[in-house]
Amino acid sequence: MKTAAPEQKAQRGPAKKALEQQVLDLISEDDLVALTTALVAAAGENPGGTEEATVEVLKSFSLDAGLEVSTQTVTPGRPNFTAVLPGGAHPGLLFLGHSDVVPAGTGWELPPFEPYIQDGRLFGRGSTDMKGGLAAVLIALKALKDAGAELPGNAALACTVDEEDLGIGIRAYTPAALADPAFSYSGCVVAEPTDLETVIGCRGDSYIELKVTGKSAHSGRPADGRNAIDAAAKILELVRADHAKLQADQDALLGAGSWNIGLIRGGTGTSMVAAECTISLDRRLMPDDDAQLILDRLRTQIREACIDTDGISVEAAVTMEMPGFRTPEDHPLVTNSVAALADAGVSSDVTGWTAACDGGFIARDLGVPAIVMGPGGLNDQAHQVNESVSIAELVAAARAYALMCLRHSAN
Repeated sequence: MKTAAPEQKAQRGPAKKALEQQVLDLISEDDLVALTTALVAAAGENPGGTEEATVEVLKSFSLDAGLEVSTQTVTPGRPNFTAVLPGGAHPGLLFLGHSDVVPAGTGWELPPFEPYIQDGRLFGRGSTDMKGGLAAVLIALKALKDAGAELPGNAALACTVDEEDLGIGIRAYTPAALADPAFSYSGCVVAEPTDLETVIGCRGDSYIELKVTGKSAHSGRPADGRNAIDAAAKILELVRADHAKLQADQDALLGAGSWNIGLIRGGTGTSMVAAECTISLDRRLMPDDDAQLILDRLRTQIREACIDTDGISVEAAVTMEMPGFRTPEDHPLVTNSVAALADAGVSSDVTGWTAACDGGFIARDLGVPAIVMGPGGLNDQAHQVNESVSIAELVAAARAYALMCLRHSAN
């Protein structure tokens, strides 16, 4: 769907327009490229590395820009980072990102953490997902600071660790924010790559692990044992049937919940009845879904199908859950994004994601409405060999973020 930018209200008088232009003029493409380059070079592959070097780049730039900074150690070498441009006493605008990147892998034309520019694009692992988005936010905050903009509320960047794996960063950030009396935001922009589309809803995700236990026996006398692989196969029939049922009820924005059988391991030898089998399932969530309730229903189906009887037992647990979210299309956060992008030279679609992101935690746990909007392509660049981001998109994103901060409602 496409939303037209709303007409600019009367409060955008000459003084406010002059301030906006001053801020936009202070957004430097060279500074933006330099910061993105430094962030890409800092790496932070997950799993296998830490995000500490990336956070040092963010911290150094933010301090030089006159922002207030803080860190939260989640595990050794893995700090969450926050930069704040102080404003008035009203709820402010929060930007959210992550400092880790997926492993670079092989097949790159040039070393993945030695960024370079070619044909108007900056190449390197994490350039799109999401070092470019982080850089655009900080460049916007710096421009606001340099212009002396007086915002009704704080404008901040929260950058968490481990988004690409288990989300330990966001799980540490939200309870700390809840306990902080100074935390006050009425909107959150996740700066993940969306091709500068305004994403108003995301599916969530969860991992469900099942361990099926039977009894080993010689394969010449299978009746003496209890085959865990056979029992697991019956469970997967239930999963496939539920997946098909879910697909029959499609949401216009987000599609439907879904199951994927990611891993299965079982048995110790071809001539033995398998005593154990483990299954790893990915269950994508609609915004109102609860992974634990979904698992409880699966357990009930297993019991009703008599799979966990006669020497077969099944253990199951939700090992990861990332909530989905949905923000109304007419919410001021959405219309602000569309209008700011338009004034930055971008005609923005309003759409949804079937992917998941940390914004769901902000919406669910902190009660702050969220959208996703950032430079770079999720489907054609993120997690890809020779990942890159358009420099023009980086500039447009920084300009749009700055305008959003200036126009964010004081209510």
